[in-house]
Amino acid sequence: MADRSRLTRKLIHAGGWQVVRRLARAVPFGGTAMAVVLVRSDVRKKGFVKGVANAGIDAIPLVGLAKNAVELFTGDLIPDKNPERKRSK
Repeated sequence: MADRSRLTRKLIHAGGWQVVRRLARAVPFGGTAMAVVLVRSDVRKKGFVKGVANAGIDAIPLVGLAKNAVELFTGDLIPDKNPERKRSK
């Protein structure tokens, strides 16, 4: 009986690690997908060229992570458009 519970625990442990590995492989693509979804918002706030550049940097898996980590402490590296030029709706 003890051997059966130990075997079950080992199978669950091994299966859990396979799930963790698959999720870890998918994380960079999830960040890229989020950057692609947010391109429209970036273009509205920053203008076309700066918005596309910002989204492009965010879409690169490790570079985007480093950029966002720096922006947590320093603010936007690529500034928004001038707020006084906003159009009224």
